Amino acid sequence: MSGPAAAVPVPALAARDRFMQGLGMELVAGGEGHATLRLRVTEQHLNFLGYCHGGVIFALADAALGLASNAHGEIAVALDAHVSYTTAARLGDELSAVASQLNRSRRMGTYRVEVRNAAGALVAHFTGTVYRTDKPVPTELP
Repeated sequence: MSGPAAAVPVPALAARDRFMQGLGMELVAGGEGHATLRLRVTEQHLNFLGYCHGGVIFALADAALGLASNAHGEIAVALDAHVSYTTAARLGDELSAVASQLNRSRRMGTYRVEVRNAAGALVAHFTGTVYRTDKPVPTELP
């Protein structure tokens, strides 16, 4: 690595994430190694059974992982992710995804993300591993 990269403000990263915006995700808090996102489940998030689609929950957790791991200032890309769903999310539920860094080495990082509803019930738990590059996070959209 060519020296420590400058941290990137998480709000700046979130503001440039078009996918997050399209799904209605909102940044609550974030910094190096951690991020919290919120999403209210709307009709567009429902599957054919009337519950929040698992892909939406995965995307919420994955977005939190991306923000937490890239806030250090170096591009970090997901290598592996695993999710376990524990309870259904329904129309109107407000979901929060809290990402926490578990480990960060020279080239890898491991993160845990918990997705909970407003009552505090665990909806899903997610673990993700990222590969850390020595390239700085871009300051503008490509």
